[in-house]
Amino acid sequence: MISTILIFPIIACLLALLIKNKAFDTFLVTLYAVVHFVTTMMLALGYGNKTIPYFAVDNTNLIFLIVLSLVFLMVAIYNAGYVKNFEFPDKKISHYSFMILIFVLSMTGTLLSTDLGVAWVLVEATTLSSAYLIYFNRTKHSIEAAWKYVFICSIGIALAFVGIILLNISTGSVNSLNFVELYANANHFNHIWLKAAFIFMLFGFGAKMGLAPIHFWLPDAHSEAPSPISALLSAALLNSAFLVIVRVFKIMELANCSEYARIMLFVMGFLSLFVTAVFVYHIKNYKRMLAYSSIENMGILAIGTALGGAAFYAVVLHLIGHSLAKASFFLTSGNILELFGTKRIKSVNGLIEADGKTGWLWVASFLGICAFPTSVLFVSEFLIVKEMILQKHYLFMALFVILLTIVLFGIGRVVIKMAFGKVSEDKVKVIEDSRHKVCVWMYIPQFIMLIIVFVLGIYVPPLLNNIIHLSAAGF
Repeated sequence: MISTILIFPIIACLLALLIKNKAFDTFLVTLYAVVHFVTTMMLALGYGNKTIPYFAVDNTNLIFLIVLSLVFLMVAIYNAGYVKNFEFPDKKISHYSFMILIFVLSMTGTLLSTDLGVAWVLVEATTLSSAYLIYFNRTKHSIEAAWKYVFICSIGIALAFVGIILLNISTGSVNSLNFVELYANANHFNHIWLKAAFIFMLFGFGAKMGLAPIHFWLPDAHSEAPSPISALLSAALLNSAFLVIVRVFKIMELANCSEYARIMLFVMGFLSLFVTAVFVYHIKNYKRMLAYSSIENMGILAIGTALGGAAFYAVVLHLIGHSLAKASFFLTSGNILELFGTKRIKSVNGLIEADGKTGWLWVASFLGICAFPTSVLFVSEFLIVKEMILQKHYLFMALFVILLTIVLFGIGRVVIKMAFGKVSEDKVKVIEDSRHKVCVWMYIPQFIMLIIVFVLGIYVPPLLNNIIHLSAAGF
């Protein structure tokens, strides 16, 4: 089963390079998404071998794999309609499809890796493959975003490598980076070297996760990439880096250094919320606004992980909700860009009047991401606040709620301004000429993901609930 989702994209990439045809290459991406999703569901149901050398499905990473698989399937469906509007040569579209396959393969490998060294290599592979996708439109801003992304993430991956070296020093006679062996021997590690290693790895992989203060690449990259790629970056890539941090955090817990690690996660988590709260009021690009929302939600995951206890369950719930709601948000932003031909907030008015389906999906995505009941994010954030109260972190709780409220208001006023009112006269002709570009496949994925987000806020199926509990227990 694992071999299938790791080998299939390699074969598909070779076919994409040999047969440079837009329809065929798009079909390969969609086919891989279907294969990925079916294989993941079979693994979740207990079918097939869950372990091969250096890769395995375990209780902790299964939910991450399910989220990646579902998001990729929805993005692939959207992409099938999105690519039809491309006016590029088949060769360039072939490279686009090739890089999507490599990008998803790298993220899948990162999630499934049982070795910290292998995970490090594959995180770097996600940088190299997604950089081309960010630069795909070849505008001045996209090349700037791609260079910033490569530069900052390369520094981050270098810091993570230093952290791995320091971790290896702390292990003494344990000459392995296998997570199981690291967990088994963690209580014998040298605490001084281990703490130093955690700082480097948190900043290194935290750069990839989009945690402040090493988040600077994220707003540019997410806003300049094609919308399907923005959805994958926010809803899948950040989770992959987060899982590596979770693995390293568990080593700290087993080595009795958890308090030190929790302080670091608290600081970076609240700093991420603060950065979003400050910048969300000065943003002129709606895709950039969504990128800052991702920084906020990564901060929430870091804070929940630092709290521990019942907050681990909330973290997994939040990861699911954010991935689906944010993917829906970014895909819907792609519809808006097709209709209005601009990313500028002030140039978009009367979205519901221009295209009712896109307008209401835009509003519903906002309600999902802002934790409006019955969004599953309402449950996750409520549980995090509850855990803060139980642990008597009253000041943190107040700061958490205040910062979330500030971000909610900042995003909400933009969404309302864009969705309601009348379409400006200068945009009427543009919208009429562009309406045919938004086909049915560019609505269905958001609709499915939002239904899941709001249903999970009321009812979590027993099988999924068990998977979430097992994942939380592995933190």
